[in-house]
Amino acid sequence: MKYRKDKYGNDLSLLGYGCMRFTQKNGKIDIDKAEKEILEAYHNGVNYYDTAYIYSGSEAALGEILERNQLRDKVNIATKLPQYMINNRKALDTFFEEELRRLRTDHVDYYLMHHLTDILQWQKLKDLGIEDWIKEKKEKGIIRNIGFSYHGNTEMILQILEDYPWDFAQVQYNYLDETSQAGRIGVERAHELGIPIVIMEPLRGGKLVNMLPQSAKKLIEEDPHGWSPAEWGLRWLFDQKAVSVVLSGMNSLEMVKENCRIASVTETGSFREEEKAFLEKIKKEIRKNEKVGCTGCRYCMPCPKGIDIPGTFAAYNRMYTESKHDGRFQYAQAVALNKSTAFASSCIKCGKCEAHCPQSLPIREKLQEADKALRPLPYKIGISAVRAFMFRK
Repeated sequence: MKYRKDKYGNDLSLLGYGCMRFTQKNGKIDIDKAEKEILEAYHNGVNYYDTAYIYSGSEAALGEILERNQLRDKVNIATKLPQYMINNRKALDTFFEEELRRLRTDHVDYYLMHHLTDILQWQKLKDLGIEDWIKEKKEKGIIRNIGFSYHGNTEMILQILEDYPWDFAQVQYNYLDETSQAGRIGVERAHELGIPIVIMEPLRGGKLVNMLPQSAKKLIEEDPHGWSPAEWGLRWLFDQKAVSVVLSGMNSLEMVKENCRIASVTETGSFREEEKAFLEKIKKEIRKNEKVGCTGCRYCMPCPKGIDIPGTFAAYNRMYTESKHDGRFQYAQAVALNKSTAFASSCIKCGKCEAHCPQSLPIREKLQEADKALRPLPYKIGISAVRAFMFRK
């Protein structure tokens, strides 16, 4: 297993264990199966285990497994504060203490503000006194590192990164999301600021393995490297020095062994130009069904009305490269739940974006088309309800 350093010089395994996708049996986590998989990962050098308050049963299962194998002090636990459920200072302790009980521990190594999409969510926590709360917990050693997980747009993560002396951050990032959500810009800016980055969804929840078009699968099968689709995706990430930990939601012994093997043989900077060019071919095959030829270059930004043009197009395209649900879900996470982002219906058709687009895309026309597809009436109602909850005072 290869290791990289956290902000304070501690070793973190390049491969982290994402505990959201433990196998379910009769509606509950199959803890015996999960235990075998976690032990296999531990014996292969994995020392970072990521869970969250809202991952049903996950914190309790991880806590039980670590306790009965006497591993708590030999690994790092990362879990998350459900910031969207916090409305007063007292709630901070209520949720945190419940997480400690579930995890059967007296401290959390890496604690995250869960699912930030807008700096206003962080500002709300600051108004409730969370900075003093964090300081108190860190001074007592109850929280060792503080960070956040993120699902907004590129511009917004840059603001959040600069607003607090974070110890780490967690973002969705993979070779297909290089220019959406935090993107390479956000990842590399965090690195410049000395903030280690943890990667989630490195294979888009397995979709860069199981939902690849046949043409892409054929290219990979015929390539002399002999790498699987998963190995291509993981090596692309492991190659980047800005990446500290890559989480994988492993739920089979075979997956654990294979991912650990890859993380033990990959060196930073070893992904050659010919391999990057090959992945561009794979991306081209995936994107054949896209509706808008947007490259995510962001030359169209900022929009004078606050519309996230590349974020909207990325979600719209995903409706046709994966599924309508996946595209709409990405839109909700990365665009619609950012309070300062306007919907495409706010477009005033000024044409400023089209004047700067290297692809000469008919952006104004495509934005209306995308908005109609991404926000049918039931989704409009749902998004409005979730926004009202998330940004309540």
